[in-house]
Amino acid sequence: MTEPPIAPALRPFEGLGRWVIAIIESLGRFGAFFVQALTAAVTPPFKLWPLMGRINYIGFRSLLIILLTGAFTGMVLGLQVYLTLVRFGSEAFLGPAVALSLIRELGPVLAALMVTGRAGSALTAEIGIMRITEQIDALTVMALNPMRYLVAPSILAGLVTFPLMTALFDVVGIFGGYLVGVELLGLSPGTYFGEMQTFVNMKDIMTGFWKSVSFGVVVTWVCTYKGFNVGHGAEGVARATTQAVVLSSVLILVWDYFMGSILP
Repeated sequence: MTEPPIAPALRPFEGLGRWVIAIIESLGRFGAFFVQALTAAVTPPFKLWPLMGRINYIGFRSLLIILLTGAFTGMVLGLQVYLTLVRFGSEAFLGPAVALSLIRELGPVLAALMVTGRAGSALTAEIGIMRITEQIDALTVMALNPMRYLVAPSILAGLVTFPLMTALFDVVGIFGGYLVGVELLGLSPGTYFGEMQTFVNMKDIMTGFWKSVSFGVVVTWVCTYKGFNVGHGAEGVARATTQAVVLSSVLILVWDYFMGSILP
């Protein structure tokens, strides 16, 4: 049976409906992909060497950019916060201001964005090239689950590496703020670290930890999904890589808001 013709006045609503249906179908494929990846991750036998390789690929190779970004973020933050606090005669609170800003917000978010730009894009491009060169199809033909060898190790590596990268970012950033506040602007070292110990507690640290864990899942999930569902040819790989980085970055910022509103 042929569909009845759509009245001209209802055609905009038809386009809107098709757009909504396409989004729902895309979200369904996203969720099914994640469920398959989790199933492969918790199903024995566990593949240790692929996991170690992904930890090296995502974490260790991103170490330099994390250290550089963390140091200069802490230095800029220390300078700007000091110039703001000195107007109110509260420069003694520079240490806790820098530490709380890094531990609760800037550390997890900026570390995730940096790892996304360096490792997430490379992960998408690698899996995308494997898809267009039929290497993933070859794994399937050999009765090897691509989820177990490619996707599950990446997500587990994200769970391990993102909190570690965030911790390094926070520590280096705090010492960057120390360098500016104490060595350049003359603040007392005891004041910088003493006030920090007074105001920073374990709840703040756990807030940053849970954010970094969730970012590790989101980034690796999005990047591996885009690589698995890449288009044809080099243009498809480039498009998928761009989409993965952009979508991951947006989801990091959106999810950061929701996590910040839920966590104490």
